[in-house]
Amino acid sequence: MSFPPCPSCQSEYVYQDQNNLVCSMCALEWNPEELANEEAIHVKDANGTLLADGDKVTVIKDLKIKGSSQVIKIGTKALVRRVLDKKDHELDCKVDGVGEMMVTAKFVKKA
Repeated sequence: MSFPPCPSCQSEYVYQDQNNLVCSMCALEWNPEELANEEAIHVKDANGTLLADGDKVTVIKDLKIKGSSQVIKIGTKALVRRVLDKKDHELDCKVDGVGEMMVTAKFVKKA
């Protein structure tokens, strides 16, 4: 049986004790189910709806494209390819008429 490494010291010497896993090197005890829920990325759109990979979104304001004279207009649709854990541009999208682009979640709403 193979267990994930310790989240604290990355030791591979981990054993199971009822529902918890225990690291034999640093004595950390953790529940792997709770840890998996905490690591999930939670990104919300302008209305507070959680976004996930594969969602379709609509732009809610005109967005200037950095380094270009192009503008993404209000109402432009996009497909979220990946949700990332970044501070400024959380969504890797395919925007209609523009192409691949990183977009900030607060400027879109779920379609």
